[in-house]
Amino acid sequence: MAERLKSSGLVGELSAEFAGTMILILFGCGVVAQVVAGGALTNPVSGLGNHDSIAWAWGLGVTLGVYVAARLSGAHLNPAVTVALATFKGFPWSRVAPYVVAQTAGAFVAALIVRWNYTEALAKADPGHTIKTQFVFSTLPANGNTNLPVSEWGALRDQIIGTAILLLLIMAITDLLNTPPGANLAPFIIGLVVVAIGMAVGTNAGYAINPARDFGPRLASFLTGYGGAWRDQYGHFYFWVPIVGPLIGGVLGAALYKIFIGRFLPTAEPEPAGRVPTPDES
Repeated sequence: MAERLKSSGLVGELSAEFAGTMILILFGCGVVAQVVAGGALTNPVSGLGNHDSIAWAWGLGVTLGVYVAARLSGAHLNPAVTVALATFKGFPWSRVAPYVVAQTAGAFVAALIVRWNYTEALAKADPGHTIKTQFVFSTLPANGNTNLPVSEWGALRDQIIGTAILLLLIMAITDLLNTPPGANLAPFIIGLVVVAIGMAVGTNAGYAINPARDFGPRLASFLTGYGGAWRDQYGHFYFWVPIVGPLIGGVLGAALYKIFIGRFLPTAEPEPAGRVPTPDES
């Protein structure tokens, strides 16, 4: 098995990142399509889910995507994670761009599948393919709600904060020198982190917290009829916010973990003599 993993190399890692991110988006964009497009056609309206079901499905999508990809690539599934790990955990910078491309491609393909699968519901709920259903695929300030006047800069702040929380917690959960979850439960716990972020930090910008998650589906929607995909409900160019914000926030969150926790943890050195028996004594 070790030789097989070694021989797969970068191609295997990129394949895993593609597949894991695709799974994430199939569940994530899929649940939003069900709630927004499908729910608009029920009587009463919103009969196919709500904000909580969206948050849970996104979190489960993360969990399942991580289980798919973890053995081969470490299951970053998010350019913000990849950049943060390259900055602080020794992940090779030469692999950052290929990982980001694979993640974005996986998100793009998954969004095309969701767009195709929900063709009838999206066309009926929003024949013009407008901002009304655009956020099935990509995020908007205040989730498109003009009653909450969040600007691009307010949304950028939100994305920095949300992704910083995500990376701080990922660093804590996966740090073997800390108290990581046992029994291969780390993917499940990371999924719960995403659920919690969605329930606590989802109002101002839809908690993209992942440039690939937003850009890939945004591009897919633009190519399939959503001409305004790059702009928000006010007509401003918005697509850059869920790219720049998470990249800044990811590095910030990882740095905060290093500053407040990581540097105080014991190093992985042998126990001092007298603390454990030596091989000759056992």
